[in-house]
Amino acid sequence: MDFELREIQRLDGHTDRVWCVAWKPDTGINGVPAVLASCSGDKTVRIWEHNSIGSFQCQAVLEEIHTRTVRSCAWSPSGKYLATASFDATTAIWENVGVDFECVSTLEGHDNEVKSVSWNASLGTLLATSGRDKSVWIWEVLPGNEFDCVSVLQGHTQDVKMVQWNPSMDTLFSCSYDNTIKVWVEDDDSDDWHCIQTLCESNNGHTSTVWSLAFDASGDKMVSCSDDLTVKIWTDVGRVQGSHNNAPWKHVCTLSGYHDRTIFSVHWSREGIIASGAADDAICLFVENNDNEVDGPSFKLLLKKEKAHEIDVNSVQWNSGDKRLLASASDDGTVKIWELVRLSE
Repeated sequence: MDFELREIQRLDGHTDRVWCVAWKPDTGINGVPAVLASCSGDKTVRIWEHNSIGSFQCQAVLEEIHTRTVRSCAWSPSGKYLATASFDATTAIWENVGVDFECVSTLEGHDNEVKSVSWNASLGTLLATSGRDKSVWIWEVLPGNEFDCVSVLQGHTQDVKMVQWNPSMDTLFSCSYDNTIKVWVEDDDSDDWHCIQTLCESNNGHTSTVWSLAFDASGDKMVSCSDDLTVKIWTDVGRVQGSHNNAPWKHVCTLSGYHDRTIFSVHWSREGIIASGAADDAICLFVENNDNEVDGPSFKLLLKKEKAHEIDVNSVQWNSGDKRLLASASDDGTVKIWELVRLSE
């Protein structure tokens, strides 16, 4: 079965590199137009909406709040709020009312660049941020657009590139320039958070900077990517076996030889297709290989889109709607919308 990653549209408007793209939840499905946010070195965030004639248009430009690069953007589960993390050391919270976006809160605390922001999946009651100051902050979302820092997690020895909540439980994952992924949980008897596991070279982890991680729909599997030119798959053996041990995540397999420069971004579609974007300007798609179950799960290349962008692909994200839409962001200043199409036999 042959597939093609077909470019649907190129979105121009940013005047500097585009760092991150994020689809608004529950859009692009059941007749609701798909909505995408993108953020850039030009200090702005752009909101793109799929219109009735079938193309994406810029619906809003969020500007004049951040004074430096906007590195990361993430929607709350309800889609009512968008959080944006910036090199100006702040995270801004924008409320979406109709077609307007208003900055309703600014979170301060990191010493310098904030690199990533993520909402917990259940109710959007927690927000995590990470930065170049090697720390991870957990914020409680309170009524009246108040955000209270409940924990500052020190454990990484370098810049924390990304934070990501597991989609099915309030466990936080962070990945860093120190080559590790850390797993954080809240203590049952106190409000404190602690690291229960560090995935590093000694347990089949990465040997260089870990740039990004993502989960499958169930939250039982994780994918990570690195400066070591590999994509790694991990599984939560504790969950699968029904036990809660202290080192639940185990390495399943490593995909190497598909990108020949740093892999910056990975994302897992609802159907189980992994996308990766890298400094070799390419996007790769991987699927589980069901031919060989003896040695546990393995993955195979579905396709590689060479020259997906003029230069580095910084972010890839699948839309969770009706079509197999993938958004990508690049140092070339553009966002591209792709559709994965099955070619007729």
